[in-house]
Amino acid sequence: MDLKSIKVTPKKREILQLMHIDSVEDLLVHYPFRYEDQNVKPFADWLLEEKVFFSCTIINQAKVQYFGGKRSVTRFKAMYDEEELSLTLFNRPWISAFRVGHTITVSGKYQGNGKVLVMSYNTQPIEEQLGIIPVYNTKDGLSQKDLRKYLANALDSCMIEEFIPDTLKETYKLVSRKQALHDIHFPKNYESVKQAIRYLKYEEFLKFQLTIQYYKMVNVEKSKVAKVFAIDKVEQLIQGLPYMLTDDQRQAISETLADLQSTHIMYRLVQGDVGSGKTIVATIAMYANTLTGMQSALLAPTEILAKQHYANVERVLKPYDVRVGLLYSALPAKEKHEIIDAIAAGDMDVIVGTHALFQEAIQYKNLGLVIADEQHRFGVEQRRKLIEKGNDVDFLLMSATPIPRTLATSLYGDMDVSSIEQMPAGRKPSITKLIKESSIRSIMGELKDLLDAGNQCYIVCPAIEKNNDLKLRNVEEIYHNLLPVLGKMYHLDYLHGKMSSEQKDEIMQQFKRKEIDILIATSVIEVGVDVPDANIMIIYDAERFGLSQIHQLRGRIGRAGGQGYCYLLSNSKDPDSIRRMEILCESNDGFEIAKQDLMIRGPGDLLGSRQSGIPGFILGDVIMDENILEVAKKDALVLLQHLDNYPSIARYVKEKEYTSTMD
Repeated sequence: MDLKSIKVTPKKREILQLMHIDSVEDLLVHYPFRYEDQNVKPFADWLLEEKVFFSCTIINQAKVQYFGGKRSVTRFKAMYDEEELSLTLFNRPWISAFRVGHTITVSGKYQGNGKVLVMSYNTQPIEEQLGIIPVYNTKDGLSQKDLRKYLANALDSCMIEEFIPDTLKETYKLVSRKQALHDIHFPKNYESVKQAIRYLKYEEFLKFQLTIQYYKMVNVEKSKVAKVFAIDKVEQLIQGLPYMLTDDQRQAISETLADLQSTHIMYRLVQGDVGSGKTIVATIAMYANTLTGMQSALLAPTEILAKQHYANVERVLKPYDVRVGLLYSALPAKEKHEIIDAIAAGDMDVIVGTHALFQEAIQYKNLGLVIADEQHRFGVEQRRKLIEKGNDVDFLLMSATPIPRTLATSLYGDMDVSSIEQMPAGRKPSITKLIKESSIRSIMGELKDLLDAGNQCYIVCPAIEKNNDLKLRNVEEIYHNLLPVLGKMYHLDYLHGKMSSEQKDEIMQQFKRKEIDILIATSVIEVGVDVPDANIMIIYDAERFGLSQIHQLRGRIGRAGGQGYCYLLSNSKDPDSIRRMEILCESNDGFEIAKQDLMIRGPGDLLGSRQSGIPGFILGDVIMDENILEVAKKDALVLLQHLDNYPSIARYVKEKEYTSTMD
């Protein structure tokens, strides 16, 4: 429904559009971020620094003083509750609005001794403004009063269709959709707000689950010819590994092999902490797929990681006569053509590579399994192109940003989820310390001792070069500052995303060969090469990074059994930022850290790989409301079995332009 229909002026429409409000329906779900309890208290009950709301009569001429250019302060006296008050307003110098004898309604802060700092005022009768008042996010040129007026018009003129079936509303004692939308914007009391939020949260989660589960029902649960392979040969490979698999790895392998053997196409997410051993699960799945006579493709987000995966996969599979190839854009033309021809002829069993794997020139003889590492780094369209290069291709995703299993199952409802929570034996958790300054001065001695003991160090900065707008430590500055201090004793170099793939690869290989002791870089190293002696990490401006991102970064150190040391440098005074960094010092559990990150940042990053068609959460909180998310999933599955009985839901799921994680 067009905003014109509720009498929004063209100028106000432009402002609303900047707030991503393009229709009446969008406006109705622009919910308040808080409520103000506007009730009148006698002057005798006012407390110092308390917010006060009252109606008063002006008793003297307002006076304006200007300072600092256009800034001003306006002062006048007024009577309220038989008390004379001194009122002060900043930057509102219009004296004509404050005439002697006029009555105004004031919202302000009481400063003691009859003094009030006015935050807002109007000339409406106070009786019309009492009660619980919603407060909205808005922009200059669009007042709270404007928003409330447009919302009242919208509720009066918009046909609000019920979405949740009556049976479910009765089961959960929910109000109607119309009542919920009215009460969240124009509440009678806090109980009505609570009931409105109950309905709207459940509706958000139900729409989310209906969309995902319908997609799974229609697109994902496709049948295929079951893959047949000798399970004893797979077990022989597992027994031949130079290390013991954890129980979680075993379980993930068992679930993946069962998917390959089933008559349904596999869409599985294997999630586990950094270094938990997801790649061996993928390698064993590719071996099983090879035993069926089909090809596998392992998609890596960067050339560096593709090369690392190739080396690891070939080391495991070569003794079993599996032909492993590596394909990436920067390969010499002759070598590239040889590999492309081998793929087309079926002379290559496992192909590891970057986005080069799904270029048009690449033709697979019989692609049966696609594995994507760090799925959020690939576009949906890229994955689709790769899957379409085979028939009934099984699909496995690996993620090092894990979340609790029940939550993952609900959020990634169109996938089956395997979680690897145990760490391999011998892997020591990194020791993380918060250094409350933006300098390595206080840890210089410790750093030198660790370097002299044969360790290597990553130094991570949030920026590549100096930026006058953002006072961030940057790669170039830190490199040039440290060179005179440490350059005589240790070899320093730097790495960042603006470098070519060849440059980045060469520097990482030098670091791996121990030709570089200290590597200064941006978060480009988050997904990178395993460097056995890289056991130190220093992160500048650590408050600028997300919890999960720092956890991923420190996953680069201590990968060969050495003790990892991570130093978080920050001079932030923000209590929330400090608390986030303290969480990292207290915990090495990626599942717990990702959960905390979700609570702080919301699920946007985690669900970033999904396209805009997926219903989002405005009120719902995937951590705090996990039980509602689970209930909504169960209800969605039941509703989808009886779609004919629910025409509005049937229309919704069929019309919804939804692109799945794997579509």
